[in-house]
Amino acid sequence: MELECFVVQAGPREIIPGRTDRDWMDAFSNRFPYRCLPLTMANSTGWELLVPEDITIEWNGGKLASDIIITADRPGVHVEHFVQSHFSQGIVTFHTGYLFRTPPGFALWATGAPNHVKDGIAPLTGLIETDWLPFPFTMNWRFTRPGIVHFQKGEPFCFINVIEHRKTDEVQPVVKSIEADPDLLEQFKAWSESRAKFNESLVNRDPAAIKQAWQKFYHKGELPDQSEAPLEHMNRRRVNPVRYEGIEEPK
Repeated sequence: MELECFVVQAGPREIIPGRTDRDWMDAFSNRFPYRCLPLTMANSTGWELLVPEDITIEWNGGKLASDIIITADRPGVHVEHFVQSHFSQGIVTFHTGYLFRTPPGFALWATGAPNHVKDGIAPLTGLIETDWLPFPFTMNWRFTRPGIVHFQKGEPFCFINVIEHRKTDEVQPVVKSIEADPDLLEQFKAWSESRAKFNESLVNRDPAAIKQAWQKFYHKGELPDQSEAPLEHMNRRRVNPVRYEGIEEPK
């Protein structure tokens, strides 16, 4: 299966596999957030499109497109082909430089990089039917308040993932009592009891619990009774890097 990325604009943005690391996660003692496998898996499940130049964007709070000012931090660099104030109301528009194509039934989910936090501005999320669309989409961000934000060269401005979206309508959410699944109930009880006992050991400064630091059932793909989970478990994403065919790789 291929995600085709057709260049439609000079200077297309670099595309890389999603990176696990986040500055705010690094700042924790012992890099504690990286113990949360759902966070790290989300961070790396897709591809990042990177900002090509350091830019500064300022919004005065007005409703017009002209109320947003965009400048490149490096003298003499023009970024109008990359980022613009187009929709007004504090919205900033980024151009990817690509027309994406997915196989029939698959679409692109486009948003900001997961768990990548920017103060003062937030990414808008779009689902694009790239299995038929013959023109590109834009990535948009919206200021949360008047002010100034900076995007650094190499920072992700867009994060894309391929989803088989047409099957979403076939999914039927069903609310049930957990007693309806006796095996699941027993596993849940075993986990709950183990969790309570482990947390109590931490409070009591038990050396073994302190050395263990946290329970690793999910990270290891183990059930609470320490047997292997019946389904294939992933604790690391290995997204393919971009392959260039007949076109020069961005520098």
